Amino acid sequence: MKTADTRNPGDPDSRTLVEQVIRVDQAGEFGAVRIYEGQLAALRWRGKSNSDAARKIAAMARSEREHNKTFDRLAAERRVRPTVLSPLWSLAGFALGAATALMGDKAAMACTVAIEETIDEHYAAQAAALGDEEAELRTTVEKFRAEEIEHRDTALASGAEQAPAYEALTRVIKTGSKLAIWLSTRI
Repeated sequence: MKTADTRNPGDPDSRTLVEQVIRVDQAGEFGAVRIYEGQLAALRWRGKSNSDAARKIAAMARSEREHNKTFDRLAAERRVRPTVLSPLWSLAGFALGAATALMGDKAAMACTVAIEETIDEHYAAQAAALGDEEAELRTTVEKFRAEEIEHRDTALASGAEQAPAYEALTRVIKTGSKLAIWLSTRI
C-alpha cells in the first residue's frame, strides 16, 4: 500500500499527508513538553518537586522531549513548515499543565490520561494512513504511540481516575486536544 492510495475526493495527496503528519506531531509533542513543564512548575510551587508524581512526570517529560526532537528533525529534513499556532500551544500547554497540577497530583495524572488516550487514537490513524514508502515514519509513529500508551498506563496506576470530576476533566481535555490536532494539521 502507498500513502494516500485510498484517498477520497478532497483528501490530501501523499506529500500533503506526510507534511500534515509531521506538522501536527511536532506541535503535539511540543505541547506535551509544555504541559509537563507546567505540571513540574506547579509541583515546585506546591513544594512537591521531589514527590512520586514529580518523578513520574519528569520521566514522561524526558520522553516527550525526545519525541519533539525527532519531529523537529523530520520537519527540518523534509522542509515541513511548523504550525503557526506554536506560540499558542506553548502558552496553553503550560497553563493546562500548571492548572491540573495545582488541582492535585491525581488531576495532573488525569490530564496525562486524557492527552495520551487522544494521542493513541491519533497516532493509530496516522500509522494506518502511511504507506510502505513511509515505513520509517510509520515506525516512528508506532513507537511513540506505544510510549504514549505507557504514559497513560503510568497515570492510571497513579490514581488518575480518583481525580476530582475525572470524567468532566478528561472530557474537556480530550475535546481541546482534538481541536488542537485539527487546527495544527491545517494551520
